[in-house]
Amino acid sequence: MYYINDKEYRCSVAVTLDIFNDRWKLAIIWHLLDGDKRFKDLHEIINEITQKTLTVKLKELEEKNIINREVYAEVPPKVVYSLTQAGKNLKPVLEEMHKWGIDYVQEFGKITPENLCKANICN
Repeated sequence: MYYINDKEYRCSVAVTLDIFNDRWKLAIIWHLLDGDKRFKDLHEIINEITQKTLTVKLKELEEKNIINREVYAEVPPKVVYSLTQAGKNLKPVLEEMHKWGIDYVQEFGKITPENLCKANICN
């Protein structure tokens, strides 16, 4: 058995799925791999997410020790999000998911010209 706080899991994959149980958390982590970001920056990058949902997902990731939230005593207040070591450890996993997604789209769909370089397959 695996235990996190008072919750019991039968396998480690269940732990992972419980933490990353939606599409937004992995997208947030993916974009934080490039460096620390403010809320506004994350919302602009992941523009399909509502502000409320982004707030909830950031809090959940902070509670799970995947991201840090640092508040600077400034006017107006400045809040910066960064990855913890546990979050940084996800980099190889997310890079492999990125590669798999590109391969899948190439086989079963198409990549628009403006996204070819983002996928690292441009000339």
